[in-house]
Amino acid sequence: MAPPPIIAPQARPRARGGTVWMVLAIIFIVLFVMSMFWNVVGSARSVATLGRSSSSRSRNLEEVTIERTNVDEKIAVITVDGIISSGEADRTGMNLQEYVNEQLKAAEEDSDVKAVILKVDSPGGEVLASDDINQELRRFQDHAHKPVVVSMGALAASGGYYISAPARWIVANELTITGSIGVVMHGYNYRLLMDKIGLRPHVYKSGKFKDMLSGEREPDNLNPADQKERDDEDAMVQGLIDETYNKFKSVVQAGRDAASKTNGADGKTLANDWTNYADGRILSGRQALNLGFVDELGDFHTAVKRAEKLTGISAATLIEYRMPVDLASVLSHVFGKSEAPALKIDLGLDMPKLQAGRLYFIAPTAVPH
Repeated sequence: MAPPPIIAPQARPRARGGTVWMVLAIIFIVLFVMSMFWNVVGSARSVATLGRSSSSRSRNLEEVTIERTNVDEKIAVITVDGIISSGEADRTGMNLQEYVNEQLKAAEEDSDVKAVILKVDSPGGEVLASDDINQELRRFQDHAHKPVVVSMGALAASGGYYISAPARWIVANELTITGSIGVVMHGYNYRLLMDKIGLRPHVYKSGKFKDMLSGEREPDNLNPADQKERDDEDAMVQGLIDETYNKFKSVVQAGRDAASKTNGADGKTLANDWTNYADGRILSGRQALNLGFVDELGDFHTAVKRAEKLTGISAATLIEYRMPVDLASVLSHVFGKSEAPALKIDLGLDMPKLQAGRLYFIAPTAVPH
């Protein structure tokens, strides 16, 4: 007789809920391990940086070596790249103005930092943000007694030059675009477009000048009373522009005079007719040297050698202050809120985000027409 057939037990299907919980458990374990890892790294970093200033740790700035030597002396490199703004924060959690100021404070409180190199590659930006960085650079040099050497890149014009003016020494490439000393307020009048589509504004205001600079108003064919009001507005706005422009010139004069007095025959002095070239025109690095706006032609390494010479050291380790990568920043990138998709048209150029009604130190090359 044939033996009875062997019936294998059927495997029970695993509940889908168990799989979900297993995935969640794995994610939790991974996040826990990452948290422990970053805690260990943070503790090791704290032990390794006991000799550093407490300010850089309290502001979550991490010192990063970009060129190492066998000496204790350091030179801090601070980069200003792009539009100078006090607006929205970037990945560091600070806007450009705040980030520069925090780096200066960290460099001031580190006794091993002997000088600062400000790498500028900017067409300028907001008047207030540029002035804040300018004042912070002056305060840094006066209180820390450490020189600031500017290394200009391809573009250091308008506000880019405004923040460079108080430096002890300015180095530019002969092809650097600089200068563009002036002020601009940007806006559009779109009333004619509104008229074409039959859109008429109704404005109620507390005073006759409350809607000045509005793009909705009639640009032409005004009656004598309205034309008089418009002329008064133009005079007020131009007065504001002239006041800011005079401040720009005084900043250039004060900064270059102080540098010339300190540097002596080694540096450059402003030409007697320098104000004739402070009319918004852009200058090459060589033209700026001839007019006394910069002290020397060269590149970044030229600026490093000059900083070493000004501080009387033979070599230095180059450092930067950066925001460290921690678990919080990683999670914010992974689980951060996503923006709604937007339609973008590539016109082959990047338009700076200029806001109507704000004053700007910005080079004309940065505002395509």
